[in-house]
Amino acid sequence: MEAVRVAVRAADVITHTGLTSFLRTRPELSVVDADELTDRDVLVVQAGRMTPQVVAGLREQRWSSVPKVLLAGEIRENDVLSAVECRVVAVLPQSRTSGDRLVEAIVSAASGRGLLPPDLLGQLLDNIRRLQHEVLSPRGLSTAGLTTREVDVLRLMADGCDTGEIAERLCYSERTVKNVIYELTNRLNLRNRPHAVAYAMQAGVI
Repeated sequence: MEAVRVAVRAADVITHTGLTSFLRTRPELSVVDADELTDRDVLVVQAGRMTPQVVAGLREQRWSSVPKVLLAGEIRENDVLSAVECRVVAVLPQSRTSGDRLVEAIVSAASGRGLLPPDLLGQLLDNIRRLQHEVLSPRGLSTAGLTTREVDVLRLMADGCDTGEIAERLCYSERTVKNVIYELTNRLNLRNRPHAVAYAMQAGVI
């Protein structure tokens, strides 16, 4: 099996050196510089807690698509959702995480799997339910940030329908369909119609 490429960002030089040295001893892993990472690799981020500076680092554009493992000294309830939004796929409490557990999380992250302790998973689900109930539902949005009308349009686009066919099937004008597509692509920073359909499919709404 090919070794998983991994890089480390830590709160201080000593921790960075220790983590890097340990990971280099593991045959499952290949430690590289953080600037060399691609979306097939993994970034391990160690932090005492989720400060605004840590969140900003997780959101840096060059690592936006890189799966991340967060090794944290303290995780508060609201931190979990922020971490997930930053492409963190595994959260590990530093005081209770062994070396083997860390390696397991890195390998899982590289293969597309996530890892959250049961208590943090419960917090995440509670936050998502609260977000849906208090923020999204009153605005007619799903957790993917799409309205029911937008989902209907995207579903027909995915079936290969053009603007006229979508308008006919949904009893809208063609102008309305074009406006729906324009609004959702702008709001979600999507490049074009295929990108919008791909986004909806990845979000599991079509």
